[in-house]
Amino acid sequence: MPDTPTAPVILGNEPGSFPRSVLAERHPAIIQQVRDAFPYGPEQHRALDALLKNCTEGAIEPLPLDAPDHDQWAAWGTDSYAGHSWYDVPWLWSESYFYRQLLGAVGYFGPGAWQGVDPFRPFKRAELDAPETDEELDALEAKTPEERANSLLHGSLWGNRADLGFRLSAAGAESAAQAPVPALVADDSELLWSLLSGTGATLCLVADNAGRELIPDLLLLAHLLDQRRIERAVLHIKPHPYYVSDATTADVVDALHRLTGAPGAAATYGRTLWSAMADGRLTVRAHPFSCAPLPYADMPADLRAEFAAATLTIVKGDLNYRRLVGDRAWNPTTPFADVTAYFPGPVAALRTLKSDVITGLDARTEAALVAAEGQRWRTGGTHALIQVRGVTSAAGV
Repeated sequence: MPDTPTAPVILGNEPGSFPRSVLAERHPAIIQQVRDAFPYGPEQHRALDALLKNCTEGAIEPLPLDAPDHDQWAAWGTDSYAGHSWYDVPWLWSESYFYRQLLGAVGYFGPGAWQGVDPFRPFKRAELDAPETDEELDALEAKTPEERANSLLHGSLWGNRADLGFRLSAAGAESAAQAPVPALVADDSELLWSLLSGTGATLCLVADNAGRELIPDLLLLAHLLDQRRIERAVLHIKPHPYYVSDATTADVVDALHRLTGAPGAAATYGRTLWSAMADGRLTVRAHPFSCAPLPYADMPADLRAEFAAATLTIVKGDLNYRRLVGDRAWNPTTPFADVTAYFPGPVAALRTLKSDVITGLDARTEAALVAAEGQRWRTGGTHALIQVRGVTSAAGV
């Protein structure tokens, strides 16, 4: 990161660490869940068995030469990391490459009958269709349009922890911030709102998960458009399935149908989004770099130009946060503005804490968290943050 002391890149080889548990335990469990979710044939079962053995006992292998993204992944790191243990390369890279290999094992990239079939779709649909989604949408009716802004922001922040989402009022957020161990460990929401002035404003929202997290993301965009806090929105999603819940274009369509089929304010917002897509006020973008195993500091020039032109870019979720600040063992008090100084425009992070990396905490907050929870606060999803860097640095121009 420009003008910032470097911190060690997080690997997966430390015994007892969270990254190692993901590689050794979560990934095998995901393989089993995907296997059970579809009536795959012998070819897919053999490939899943091979992936299970490889990712737990073997070394990283390059993609087949005829893979459509062979050259892209070679540039992203397979030429460097092939032959290494999954545990001994950057965790961000190995975790991302696991999902690419999983897609290959089930035939997503084809050719064949399973080409283009999202292996995570059943999980996404189950969450989107859950009764809790109706409860969250019903909660919109209890708020005036003026009250909805902060509630929708917190709904987008907490995602499917909806009990702390739509129902979290501004007063509730303030009282939580005053608790000995706050749920919201950093809150730059006032700065965020100040950047969305209305006239000519373009908001880029880099989405994270589908289902019950994408719904509040879309509602937030609809509200901002409806209230003319922004004139245009760009929703960045994944060009193909990535991590288990990551949002694709198909997931956006499913979420819009869920909204337009709901009663009351939710349906009104759904129709707002539908018409905004038709007239260009809302654009869905699926850049290949959205599925890259690399930090945003390495983004290509066209994506850099797009973010530079935005009034504000909101980066959602834990994985995107790791990519935004760099998946490194930062001291938690390292300023967020310093590690994002490379970013070409104003940027905000909305993130529930589900991995070790963290920046931008004040020393008192960090000490209270450690005293109360050890290091569990980093990965348990019980804490969140809203961090904003509102000034474009010279490094990002």
